[in-house]
Amino acid sequence: MIIRRRLTVGVGILLATLTAGLGTALPAAADEAPTKASPKVELVLDVSGSMRTRDIDGQSRMTAAKQAFNEVLDAVPEQVQLGIRTLGADYPGDDRKVGCKDTKQLYPVGPLDRTEAKTAVATLAPTGWTPIGPALLGAADDLEGGDSTRRIVLISDGEDTCGPLDPCEVARDIAARGIHLVIDTLGLVPNAKIRQQLTCIAEATGGTYTAVQHTDELSDRVTQLVDRAAEPVVTPVATEGADSCSAAPQLKAGLYTDREKLGEHRWYRVDVLPGQELRASVSVSADRAVNNDYGVLLRAVTLHGREIVRGSESGTGRTDAISSGLRYPKPEQDDTDSTDTEDKPAAETVCLQLSNSFSAPASVKTSPGMPVELTVDVVDAPDDAADAAAFGLGRGWWLLGVLVLTGLIAGLLVGWISRWRIAVWRTN
Repeated sequence: MIIRRRLTVGVGILLATLTAGLGTALPAAADEAPTKASPKVELVLDVSGSMRTRDIDGQSRMTAAKQAFNEVLDAVPEQVQLGIRTLGADYPGDDRKVGCKDTKQLYPVGPLDRTEAKTAVATLAPTGWTPIGPALLGAADDLEGGDSTRRIVLISDGEDTCGPLDPCEVARDIAARGIHLVIDTLGLVPNAKIRQQLTCIAEATGGTYTAVQHTDELSDRVTQLVDRAAEPVVTPVATEGADSCSAAPQLKAGLYTDREKLGEHRWYRVDVLPGQELRASVSVSADRAVNNDYGVLLRAVTLHGREIVRGSESGTGRTDAISSGLRYPKPEQDDTDSTDTEDKPAAETVCLQLSNSFSAPASVKTSPGMPVELTVDVVDAPDDAADAAAFGLGRGWWLLGVLVLTGLIAGLLVGWISRWRIAVWRTN
């Protein structure tokens, strides 16, 4: 009896200790910071009739896609919310209006049940049309909501058959929403027209195009793209440049996206303190057909319109993107410039002007503008800056003065040599 009583008392003490421990642990867990929103990915699969063709490793394109999907689903990271959408999977008839609406979500975007997703994919059979544009619009709606990264992976073996809704224009409209949704495309047929359309779709949103002709290539590439969505990346901030510096948005260090029409000028503002260096770079993507001979100019200008420094780049022929950049180190403030050592030095507002000289045939749409990616960084300036902007050579008047002085000295020297040669000739 004594042993049983001691055992009962011991168990009671143990339970009380555990209860107290749990009571103190639960509030601590509740106070933890919320986790980052899970990235969202939707796989968009072409299930049109042409997917019956047997030209991938001796099997049909549909069989290869199913096999690749099973391998991809096994490798999806736990934090990724994945969905599947199909196009051309249900309507086998000849009615264009009906066939061009044939897109549906096969598996909803969310936590992945691998068995359920594989079962859904196994039921697919090549059927109908190729409504790529409507499928992209549907996928963009599927991924709406939240602030997580979003990615569409489109796998297709043909061109869109549902014009005049151009899937490239659809991709540009999706990009113009400012939701930072990236579309990657994979082509199963090495055809020039298919490659051109899928490349245009990808480039409009900052994505990539890949041609695949083997099952293992398809599986590896889709897995890589899904993994990329799970990796932490810098999310660009959507901004809108103005037509003058006074109305320009104030930018801090970071990555920004914007749209600029052909031949347009856009302005942004950045504050730079004494002893800091402004580093800015810009890339403009030619996401549509453009004429030969083009360029991009990025200028740093004062509030009064005086140019500080510029960076430019030009090219000709086909290009995907053209980039330029500049650096502006601002010298440290002299002690004599401040009457009170406790006062913080005043920042200089630098106006960044972005210009482009792109042009296009009259048949090319100019709206929305071309994608712009602007990187702004403000760092400590070097002690001994050997930069043209540090000496003011990019500020106009200094450069003009140096050129005038050089020309004057060269002219005097040439004139003296000429007179000396004439004098020697007369003597002889």
